[in-house]
Formats: sequence, structure tokens, C-alpha cells
Amino acid sequence: MNWEQLLSLKRQGDTNKRLRNEQDETRLGFDVDYDRIIFSPEFRSLQDKTQVIPLSSTDFVHTRLTHSLEVSVVARSLGRKAGVKILEKHPALHEIHGYKPNDFGAIVAAAALAHDIGNPPFGHSGEKAIGHFFKEGFGKIHKSKLSAEEYEDLCSFEGNANGFKILTQNQQGQPGGLRLSYATLGAFTKYPKASLPKKPSPHIACKKYGFFQSQKTIFSEVANELGLVSQSTSKSSYFRHPLAYLVEAADDICYTIIDFEDGINLGLIEEEFALEYLINLVRNKIQTKKYNALPTTKARVSYLRALAISTLIEDAVSVFIKNETSLLDGTFDVSLLEKSQFQAQINDIIKLSVERIYNAEEVIDKEISGFEIINELLLRFTTAVNNSYTNKASSYDTLLMKLLPAEMELQHQNLYDRLMGVCSVVASYSDRKAILTYKKLKGMVF
Repeated sequence: MNWEQLLSLKRQGDTNKRLRNEQDETRLGFDVDYDRIIFSPEFRSLQDKTQVIPLSSTDFVHTRLTHSLEVSVVARSLGRKAGVKILEKHPALHEIHGYKPNDFGAIVAAAALAHDIGNPPFGHSGEKAIGHFFKEGFGKIHKSKLSAEEYEDLCSFEGNANGFKILTQNQQGQPGGLRLSYATLGAFTKYPKASLPKKPSPHIACKKYGFFQSQKTIFSEVANELGLVSQSTSKSSYFRHPLAYLVEAADDICYTIIDFEDGINLGLIEEEFALEYLINLVRNKIQTKKYNALPTTKARVSYLRALAISTLIEDAVSVFIKNETSLLDGTFDVSLLEKSQFQAQINDIIKLSVERIYNAEEVIDKEISGFEIINELLLRFTTAVNNSYTNKASSYDTLLMKLLPAEMELQHQNLYDRLMGVCSVVASYSDRKAILTYKKLKGMVF
């Protein structure tokens, strides 16, 4: 892979090449990507989607929206710092093509802003609930009518793939979806493969999957334009765009440190115990006099959080630049933080977060409720859509169809597209909308 291709400004539907040195410096194409994402309704819905802790408990807790904004800020710093080093190593990118360090920051920031845009309600348990419906629940009746790849898309429903669909799918009056630059789409795709075969190698790019069968053609177009290296003869799996590693690092840094901060502020982790973990990460950077003058737990944690994020940004960029060659040829097969000099401290924080935060009673309660809610929504809506398609809709089915968005084309000839359409609708719901719709279906709104 080479940087000139990887930084492509091309958008879906373009007939002419977009050149960096012809861009308007006041609003680059990569900046347009960021704007289009942040003004999209799918992004706005993240304000009412769970990050880890259920939304109603406290003002401290992060939502998917605040998490995505913070990941984007960290990603921008990672991209800019890496961009400086890349341009030093490849001066022609600047001298001939006009690329600047901020271009790298803009690409990574936009991709990071969208990294959770495809996630269903109720956190990662929402993905599992959708998959469970088709693998173990009523939805398994459709297995014999679908290809193996189509069925796996449903059984292993993946927020990353749904995000790629949101960013690229045609909509009424809006061909090509948000029409983001291919550089941003490449950086967005942490797992550039189809759902099958599952984990064909231990490479980090194969950990999950990043596009549904319905988006395979457009992903191939993106991969070809960017010059991504294929891992398979079937073109169903590719090595990552190098900047996807920076997007992943930004997410890893934020959920490691900021979820931990939420746990401390919520009282799930004792202050003395927690601060020790953070201090181990930033011991050499603490200004003792300033730290000791801070009056509250929140202030002390905030100070250590800022130092920790700054420390991990510098370290991730160092790992990225040190391994640039293997990132470009696809042989770098782990996340950047797995090569961090602070890996032991990171693992200690994550282990404590799993014990005290991710397995907290209110988190488990949310996941259990989410399974029931999503199962009921999928059961009612898939039944109504398929009955409507075969002209067997009951009066109740007809009423349910009115709850589905008019702009969604759910009357597809293809069963897979109908089922995936319903999944996309349910995945687009905020936590509260999913709960309210469930109550409507159960007659609990009066």
C-alpha cells in the first residue's frame, strides 16, 4: 500500500479525480466528511444510546455521543502527530501533492467520529441480541432461504458493518449515502472483511467483520481505489488501511481511561484503589504540588485522566511510526496498544473495569432487558414486513408497518434485504425509543 492512494479524496459517484493541491484550504474534503457525519440523524441518535452504564443513573455517565466526540478529539491528535512524521519520511506527499499533517488528523477524526454510528441500542449487548434472534430465536426459520454469508451477517450482526452501511447505502434522493471520501471510509473500517469465513487468521483485521453482503460491491470499490491488499482470492478480506489503527487506538484509549473515570465517579471503584492504577501509568509526568492541591476526587481523577490520555497518544504514535512499513504491507497484526510500553498498566485498568464496571448489576440488568426488547421488536417487525410482502398482512401487521420509517424500502424482493432492513431500523433506535416502542407493542402506554 502507498500513502498517495490511501489518502484518496474520491467519493462514491465521482467521475473525476479529486486532487489534494486543488482543495479549498478553508474547508478540505476531509473536513466535509466530519461535517456530514456530525449533522446526520444517525449520529445525533447516539446521544441516547448506552456506552456502558445505563443512561438514567447519573449525570456523570458517558453516552455513545459523548464517547464518540472524545474518541474523535483523541484521534485528531493521533492523526496530526503521525502526519508530521509521515510527511518527514515521504516529503513528496507534501511537496508534490500538497498533503499536510492536519489532513491525517482530519481523516482519523472523521472516521473516529463515526466509529459507533452503526451500534444498536443497549451497548454491545444489542448486537448480541440481534444475532441471538436469528441464531437461536424465531429468526432461525429463515436460515434455509438465505446463503451462508447472508445468514451469518444476521447471526453475527456487527455494528461496524452496520456503520459502513449507514455511511454508504443509497437512500431516496441521496445516492451514495453520506458520500464520504474513500480515505475516511478506509480509516473507518477496522475489520475489512465479510462475515465469512469467521476469523480466517489471528490478524487483528479478522477479529470481526466490517461490511454486509449488501455492501460488498461498494467496499470492493473503496478497497481498489485505496489500494488495500487483499487477504483472500475471493476479495472478501483485506488488510487494514493504516490509519484504521489510529482510529482503533483512539477508541481503546478512551474506553480504557474514560470508562474507568466513570466507574470512579459512580463509586463503583474506590478512589484510593483507582488513583493508584492511574498513577502507575503517568508516574513520571505528575506535578506533585499541583496534584496535591486538587480538592476533590473528581478533580484528581480528571487531572490523571488528561495525563494518561496524553501519555498514551504519544506512545501510540511512536508505535505507529516505528512499524510504518509493516502497517503498509499488512503484516502488522495486532492493535497499537498491544505494542505499548504501558501494556501492563493498561491491562490492569481494563481488568479492574471488567470486574467493577462492566459486570456491575445495573449493567447486567440493562443487557437482560435489552435482549427481551430487541427480540420482541424483531419478532413483530420481521413478521409484519414478510406478511406484507406476501400479501398476507393482518390488520395488526398493517398497523405495525406504520411504525417503520416511510423512507426505508422494506418491500424488497430479496428476503435478506427485508430482514437486514428491519435490523437496520431497530439498530437505529435510541435506548429510549426502543423501550417506548416495546411498551407500545405490549400495550403498556396507557
